[in-house]
Order: sequence, then C-alpha cells, then structure tokens
Amino acid sequence: MKQFFLKWYSYNAWANRTIIACLERQSVSDEKILTVMGHLVSANFIWLNRIKDLPKSEYKLWGEYSLPQLKAMVEEADKLWMEFISATGDFDRTLKYRNYVGDYFENKVEQIMIHLVNHGSYHRGQVAMLLRQKGFEPVNTDYITYDRVLSGQLANP
Repeated sequence: MKQFFLKWYSYNAWANRTIIACLERQSVSDEKILTVMGHLVSANFIWLNRIKDLPKSEYKLWGEYSLPQLKAMVEEADKLWMEFISATGDFDRTLKYRNYVGDYFENKVEQIMIHLVNHGSYHRGQVAMLLRQKGFEPVNTDYITYDRVLSGQLANP
C-alpha cells in the first residue's frame, strides 16, 4: 500500500504544481480560480492534521490566497504528505473525527487518502473549466499525462 500511496501522492504533487505553473505563466489573478485552488490545497493540510492528530490547520477551507501563497502551500503540502507516507505503515487504521462543521465520522486512513487525491482531481477540473471561461488556456493534469511525462513519452505541460 505504501508504494501505491507514494506514486498516488507524487501524481497529486505533480498535478498541483502543474496547475500553479499554468497560473503563473498566464498571470492569473481571478479570485474564483484562486479560491477553488486554495480550497483544493487547504484540504491537504486539514486532512493531514486530522490523520496525524494535530491541532486544526491554520488554512481556511475556503480562504482567499494569492498565487505566491498557493505556490508555497502546494510545496509545503507535497513535502508533508510524502514525509507522512514514507514514515507510515498503517494506512488501514480507522480515524474518528469531526468535519469542519462538527459532524462525527469514522473512516479508514487509506480511504481518506484516496478521497483527497480524487478531491484534488475534481477541483483541478473546475480550475481548468474556469480558466477556459475566463479566456486562459488550461493545462492537462490527467493521471495518464503524468505517467507519460514520467516515462519520457511526453514533455511536462
């Protein structure tokens, strides 16, 4: 399971960094686009803090973040998740927690981790749609594109 999560979260890091680079290249400052990206990234901290039984994350789930802030957040989240995965062997444990509105849930850590990358894919899709609507060019962050970049079949977008 560890190898799966190392690859899965390497993909997630690549996809988030690819989106940030796309936003930087086009000097995107649209509030809606940055808010959706901020939501995607802040969820990484919120879930990791829950899993590690740390205090509530300083990042607001729907906060307003600048592009430089988002870039730094992405880099920090990627590093923290890879460190956690590398140091952890028990992805099967059950996490008991309250969500951001206080509702109680119990889920396996591995299910939360799968959800988090899927959550990122969902919101990266929203960012791509918003970019196109605002006249910007979105970038492809599909998993297969990541795999093709890794294998040298494609240049990094």
